[in-house]
Amino acid sequence: MTDSPAVADVYDCSDPDARAAGLDAAVSAIAAGSLVLLPTDTVYGVAADAFTPSAVTGLLAAKNRGRTMPVPVLIGEASTLAGLVVDLPPVATRLAEAFWPGGLTLVLEHAPSLAWDLGDAEGTVAVRLPDDDLARELLRRTGPLAVSSANRSGRPAATTAQEAADQLGEHAAVVLNGGPRASSAASTIVDCTGPVPRVLRVGAIPVDALREVVPDLTD
Repeated sequence: MTDSPAVADVYDCSDPDARAAGLDAAVSAIAAGSLVLLPTDTVYGVAADAFTPSAVTGLLAAKNRGRTMPVPVLIGEASTLAGLVVDLPPVATRLAEAFWPGGLTLVLEHAPSLAWDLGDAEGTVAVRLPDDDLARELLRRTGPLAVSSANRSGRPAATTAQEAADQLGEHAAVVLNGGPRASSAASTIVDCTGPVPRVLRVGAIPVDALREVVPDLTD
């Protein structure tokens, strides 16, 4: 006889009491190295403590995703970014000021002193400040989280808590249900590590909008 997969605790965050209880449970789960499913402004995500390598490894395994696709990091305040990177290029500052919080991920060189392992990132980190109150409240309490879309690799991104739980619920300790997401568009990713910023993925923020801020952007 084998044990059944664990079922994550689901919290309906439209109810203030359940929201508070869910946030407390999520903070505890992250501290314990477990995974949490949560809404962002784009799609639902699966989160782990960015500074606990075993938790990030568990996230990658849950998604059936290899280390060649490093896990992005979400932050709760824009000011957190400066402490994560070696150097903050002016172009990254301009993009962050224009589009954060929102669906823009910036790739930067991370500070070598940081004790994390997000995959084969070759010294870089992809960072985003989400435009979602529930996600940011959790992030302010936990610090930076490694967060990827809450779906098995190759399957559609989850736009509801139920879709996220159907795909990854057996791997997570807590599910924060923040209601359906309006779009399945992932964030736009811009690499700011080179002399000219480069679009790596087009998503929630159109390239034309980015070029209004950074005209020399390449894609």
